[in-house]
Amino acid sequence: MSRDTSANSSGQQNYTWSERVIQITRVTKVVKGGKKLSFRAIIVIGNNQGSVGVGVGKASDVIGAVKKGVSDCKKQIIEFPLTSSSTISHAVEGRFGAASVILKPSVQGSGVIAGGAMRTVIELSGIKNIVAKQLGTKNHLNNAKATINALSKLNSKSSQLSLMSFSN
Repeated sequence: MSRDTSANSSGQQNYTWSERVIQITRVTKVVKGGKKLSFRAIIVIGNNQGSVGVGVGKASDVIGAVKKGVSDCKKQIIEFPLTSSSTISHAVEGRFGAASVILKPSVQGSGVIAGGAMRTVIELSGIKNIVAKQLGTKNHLNNAKATINALSKLNSKSSQLSLMSFSN
């Protein structure tokens, strides 16, 4: 499920936000009267220009869970710099729970080499050339949040150079 939405803030650029559903799971809660059925949706939203967010929504129907997930995504959007060749500036690692991911920049034309929920997050963020590996767990939510954690650690080249010169 993919949907495009346009957001226009006063005087800012008009970005097209895309959203994708990573996973919809049926979950149950045991209550006094029996089992209560609900749905959990994991959603990713991105603008293909260095902004992306992951959210989770739970509701008694799928549509409600997706709507709640999208609103949760919008609250957790991160921004990071992209290079001119649509890759990341340096290698980073991210962790969330038992999930660990490694993201490395790649040469022009290599494409997105990643799997699972990590691939969805990377594609919606606008990265076109990257090599990525997920370690530890196959949990979709933890891998997506670990990818967000890694992307939030990215610095631009100018800030990296200033950090290097400051440490010397």
